[in-house]
Amino acid sequence: MDVNQPKQEHLLALKVMRLTKPTLFTNIPVTCEERDLPGNLFNQLMKDDPSTVKGAETLMLGEMLTLPQNFGNIFLGETFSSYISVHNDSSQVVKDILVKADLQTSSQRLNLSASSAAVAELKPDCCIDDVIHHEVKEIGTHILVCAVSYTTQTGEKMYFRKFFKFQVLKPLDVKTKFYNAETDEVFLEAQIQNITTSPMFMEKVSLEPSMMYNVAELNTVDTAGESESTFGARTYLQPMDTRQYLYCLKPKQEFAEKAGVIKGVTVIGKLDIVWKTNLGERGRLQTSQLQRMAPGYGDVRLSLETIPDTVNLEEPFDITCKITNCSERTMDLVLEMCNTNSIHWCGVSGRQLGKLHPSSSLHLALTLLSSVQGLQSVSGLRLTDTFLKRTYEYDDIAQVCVVSSEIKQ
Repeated sequence: MDVNQPKQEHLLALKVMRLTKPTLFTNIPVTCEERDLPGNLFNQLMKDDPSTVKGAETLMLGEMLTLPQNFGNIFLGETFSSYISVHNDSSQVVKDILVKADLQTSSQRLNLSASSAAVAELKPDCCIDDVIHHEVKEIGTHILVCAVSYTTQTGEKMYFRKFFKFQVLKPLDVKTKFYNAETDEVFLEAQIQNITTSPMFMEKVSLEPSMMYNVAELNTVDTAGESESTFGARTYLQPMDTRQYLYCLKPKQEFAEKAGVIKGVTVIGKLDIVWKTNLGERGRLQTSQLQRMAPGYGDVRLSLETIPDTVNLEEPFDITCKITNCSERTMDLVLEMCNTNSIHWCGVSGRQLGKLHPSSSLHLALTLLSSVQGLQSVSGLRLTDTFLKRTYEYDDIAQVCVVSSEIKQ
């Protein structure tokens, strides 16, 4: 046996190519003033160049397409497509050819082969072609593993593999902020930044709410009876630019009564973002479930259901309050109304409201008047739990504009 015998060469050749769309050809314009030495030579050369735009030769972007010259960048949410070809370079027939393509990520190994059946035979100068597609859902290193096994005419089984390594980058930076309204509404501000090197066309940015909420998008305005995006007709996002989207979430009817007593972390929903780049290449990204910390209201929550914006000086006006028991025990409440320098309560102070069970609410109609003009704060409500002899004070509940009756008329 000859230990120095060279390794046997394979009869088949494997080629792998990433499939991407072409890009617009760019050229650097070279020009000069007519009084310079070249005169009009540079301008005439650009006009004769078939890659320039007629009438706009000084623009870098041309009308022609160019094929990709390198592997390019792959971003999270895009679809990775690759062309795999196995060619018989030998002069003999090869049998039982099996081509397998796997994608190895940091967490899993995925089989991307369109078919798992072996090809019976492959004649000389013939090839086996396959196109694979995969929506990229992980950031970091990815390895495309292509394995080929076959049998020679002499019955010898052969096998070889090739590895293709690439990085998946993050296309968008998404930040969220929550604002809790007094009426149990939740406002979500989503800041989306394009951290790629090319512009994006933002096709859709929507919020899929959780089962507790209904969502209203606040990113459009009505113009002449038509809904128009606040970002204009062409919603392009340039590299490193940031855009804010706003959503209002309201509790559904069956959860409305419980919204005021929810404690801890609650699930709001998830953002669904769809964009297009280059020549219409589509990308999609879904965030994980967005969570917010429910505001703490203590044992008893007092909120305003109705209150007028503007009232007349020294004339009574009505408000409606909602009292919710946020504790885990039954309360026996007494309402006291304390006058301030500008706000005077009308009615009997110290009246019994009765027992209020956990997570229950009651509505209370109250009347008051103001003796001072201007923007006045509604204050001076006191709730006392007779069981624990504990008093809860409520000041600066809301503000109301007080004007003279002559001014209002």
